[in-house]
Amino acid sequence: MEVLRVTGGRRLVGEVSLAGAKNSVLKLMAATLLAPGTSTITNVPDILDVEIMAELMRRLGCDVHHDRDGGLVRIDVPEQPDHRADYDLVRRMRASICVLGPLVTRVRAADVALPGGDNIGSRGLDMHVDGLRRMGADVTSEHGYLLAQASDRLQGAHTWLDFPSVGATETILMAAVLAQGETVIDNAAREPEIVDICQMLLAMGACIEGVGTSTLTIEGVERLDPVEHATVPDRIVAGTWAVAAAMTQGDVFIRGGHADHLAMPLEKLVTAGASIDEEPGGFRVRMDGRPQAVDIVTLPYPGFPTDLQPQFIAMNAIAEGAALVTENLFEARFRFVQELARLGADVRTDGHHALVRGRARLSAAPVEATDIRAGAGLVLAGLVAEGETTVYGVSHIDRGYAGFIPKLQGLGAGIVRMDQPD
Repeated sequence: MEVLRVTGGRRLVGEVSLAGAKNSVLKLMAATLLAPGTSTITNVPDILDVEIMAELMRRLGCDVHHDRDGGLVRIDVPEQPDHRADYDLVRRMRASICVLGPLVTRVRAADVALPGGDNIGSRGLDMHVDGLRRMGADVTSEHGYLLAQASDRLQGAHTWLDFPSVGATETILMAAVLAQGETVIDNAAREPEIVDICQMLLAMGACIEGVGTSTLTIEGVERLDPVEHATVPDRIVAGTWAVAAAMTQGDVFIRGGHADHLAMPLEKLVTAGASIDEEPGGFRVRMDGRPQAVDIVTLPYPGFPTDLQPQFIAMNAIAEGAALVTENLFEARFRFVQELARLGADVRTDGHHALVRGRARLSAAPVEATDIRAGAGLVLAGLVAEGETTVYGVSHIDRGYAGFIPKLQGLGAGIVRMDQPD
């Protein structure tokens, strides 16, 4: 077990490079199941979740080569993959549910353990199941597993999502590309990661219209071919670096960052007093004084992303003024404010609202990360706290941020990884 020791008071300055998006690469790996043969995914982040997904793919019968230094995953998919995703892996990473759609449409069966992952609230699978049932699959739940079967090729269907769920959109989309006839997904998620999956599927030979809009129309094809595809850069990691620059009154160039993927968060940083400049190859964030508090409301893309909410709460904790943060997606996402309060933050929660009153300084203390983004938020708070903050639960951070510690060190942060003290 390891911890992070964060020494506050240092301004972040320099350049940081982005790897591929965690929220995309895992789904791209699952999408390779749709085509027998060898597919290659590049710009792969060196994070724990990729290792977990690689092992899941091996258990499904695939030959997986993961070049961590080269940022590459090569997956050789057999003609007849296995169809069981075991609990010991699925419990560690919710994204493993994304094999459900490809397996049902490709081998007409899937036994997937009900997923685990971050402890940020309930995330039901009702829309996944409803979409597959509309396409002719028989889906039941037994002994902690979701069991899906299709006696014949799936049939295209019209599906309306009650909420633009990323996971449900991915499941139905990947099932539809090999189904017979036309599938329409109304109120589909529009995240850049959804666009990334669509682009890979199109390169494989899928027929998809409406990419990037709330209505996806898929005409099923008989067979898809393996491809090589580069993962879209991680906008949540880019946003985390942007907030870190603003909090520390720093100057950071985020290479590979797509400012258009972060329109709402960057607008909020400008409101807080930061300067955002798009430059060739990325964008730069500069802050010359104490941030101003900013209200945020999390919403599906292109709204404010819930995965940047903890980082913005951390910024508001040291900002001038008070801000109201409204969380509309995950009811347990405010759990981390109890740890932030240990650093002296003034945050009061009521249901899905949090009132943050900024303080001129925070005070170092031991804290524990409860999920990926909470861990990032606590590290950012430690960067501006007086003294030395110890962050426990480092494995959460490792699941979402490639090279987080050395990249922070390269920007001048006082942070080290060390064995957990007795």
